[in-house]
Amino acid sequence: MKKLFILVAALFTIGTVSAQKFARVNLQEIVVAMPEFEQAQKNLEAFGKDLQEQMEQIQVEFNNKYADFQKNQATMAASVKQMKQQELEQLQQRFSEFQQIAQQDFQKKEAELIEPVQKKADEAVKKVAKAAGYIAVFNTAVPSLAYFDEAQLTDIAPLVKRELGIVDKPATPATPAK
Repeated sequence: MKKLFILVAALFTIGTVSAQKFARVNLQEIVVAMPEFEQAQKNLEAFGKDLQEQMEQIQVEFNNKYADFQKNQATMAASVKQMKQQELEQLQQRFSEFQQIAQQDFQKKEAELIEPVQKKADEAVKKVAKAAGYIAVFNTAVPSLAYFDEAQLTDIAPLVKRELGIVDKPATPATPAK
């Protein structure tokens, strides 16, 4: 009797699992297609350009002072020469510290701008999956499973894009070679 119960339970579980709906979506493609992502990229590029300009200003200042030092060091008193060398070292250190801080600031800004876009895409996937009755949606952009047959999963990207109001751009036809 116990074996019969286990067999019935196993068959019921198999039947239940096979009736479940699974889907896939490349979340990265969705995020990149969103207008908000394009705007975030533009803002990030502008932020990066500002940081780059500030680094270039420090570099120009260093180059000018170094060139002046090289040109006049032969006529400088030892104390002045030592002071100028220290000034150049401090400027070089300031540049190095600024580079590190700028890189951290850039990464923070990137997260600040991209995170809301990713969150919106995630919410759209959840909404579409729930409405269509899917119990699991696999993100094919970063597959975390050892194996799954993508062909057996429904691609819900078109539904998610529709939910987000994304219209695919038509492919441009290739120009024939002469």
